[in-house]
Amino acid sequence: MAAPLELSCWGGGWGLPSVHSESLVVMAYAKFSGAPLKVNVIDNTWRGSRGDVPILTTEDNIVSQPAKILNFLRKQKYNADYELSARQGADTLAYIALLEEKLLPAVLHTFWVENDNYFTVTKPWFASRIPFPLSLILPGRMSKGALNRILLTRGEPPLYHLQEVEAQIYRDAKECLNLLSHRLGTSQFFFGDMPSTLDAYVFGFLAPLYKVRFPKVQLQEHLKQLSNLCRFCDDILNSYFRHSLGGISPAGQETVDANLQKLTQLVNKESNLIEKMDDNLRQSPQLPPRKLPTLKLTPAEEESNSLQRLSP
Repeated sequence: MAAPLELSCWGGGWGLPSVHSESLVVMAYAKFSGAPLKVNVIDNTWRGSRGDVPILTTEDNIVSQPAKILNFLRKQKYNADYELSARQGADTLAYIALLEEKLLPAVLHTFWVENDNYFTVTKPWFASRIPFPLSLILPGRMSKGALNRILLTRGEPPLYHLQEVEAQIYRDAKECLNLLSHRLGTSQFFFGDMPSTLDAYVFGFLAPLYKVRFPKVQLQEHLKQLSNLCRFCDDILNSYFRHSLGGISPAGQETVDANLQKLTQLVNKESNLIEKMDDNLRQSPQLPPRKLPTLKLTPAEEESNSLQRLSP
């Protein structure tokens, strides 16, 4: 009997099994390859690390990062690429590198750096799945981590300023989307009628961008103009995740959005309160510690105390 495979990942919303791109990549590949994963969705009772999500756990191994998890699944005979030619395998590696270089920075920026999106959607959603008081700290750290990751790959000369970096990453992302749309054409998947690793990566990067309702939708609007990529995401959701999602009616989605708005207000109020308390503590005058006065005894009292210590 094969060892049980458990995947710990961020949960879903907006009709997605997960709103986290890297979690979606692994979940989609598992569906394509037939890997029997038991999915453990992270919520505010989770006590493990969130920095390495998704995490695959077996009896003898703990594996993180999508590429390493997919390689591990292939070694367990769950291979979605067994029908690909050597040329198609090389194309897969090239397109994944293109996605990570050209599209991922814009996806990170849309979720974690764009202020309106972060404060109204991303921060409240993730904060609701992290226990208090870490819910007030970790989303900010994740946002800084995303910004540092963007600047690490894009903040080199001649792009010194963040605004210049933002303009460039969105240009690159739109070019990448156009290239993916041209490569997919009218096919169901990128290499014919069967999904592969490349389909898992493209779906994982595009589906959250396509489905999550953001106030700032610069890249989302461009994606929705590419009908074959939108159809690609919808087909995978309907074919491979319909039972796990159970379907969300428009009225139900409106309720979810209303609850998220209320949660946004609550999280922002708590964050503002913590910041004000911190500012007040920093600005308050720091008084030196008071010394307790030393009481001096009269000679008569000293003699009385000495007699009491000597008496049995």
